[in-house]
Amino acid sequence: MSKNEFICDCNIIHGEVVSKVSKLMTKKEDSFNRLAEFFKILGDTTRVKILYAIDKNEMCVCDIANVLNMSKSSISHQLGTLRRSGIVKCKRVGKEVFYMLDDNHVKEVFEVGFEHIEHRK
Repeated sequence: MSKNEFICDCNIIHGEVVSKVSKLMTKKEDSFNRLAEFFKILGDTTRVKILYAIDKNEMCVCDIANVLNMSKSSISHQLGTLRRSGIVKCKRVGKEVFYMLDDNHVKEVFEVGFEHIEHRK
């Protein structure tokens, strides 16, 4: 395919489509910002590895640190970012705190994204 095949070579404005989509977008600015922030948080390899680990099984900081061969302090820092962003949650069991993905939406976004990448190899 030549580069020009991807360029629209007309000057026609499809008014109905533009109007429909513009109306839908006008009330979504906050959602656009929040979604961009959500994906920005996922834009860190360490956080993606943490999410992969806790997608497979609930884990405590010590276990995650062991799997990623990192310090508990670095893992705790990243988990704090993920928790404040609503991507992970935790539960206390005695002295231990276990981390998991926040809900099925996060799980689905992560797994679908990962599957997309794996199939694009």
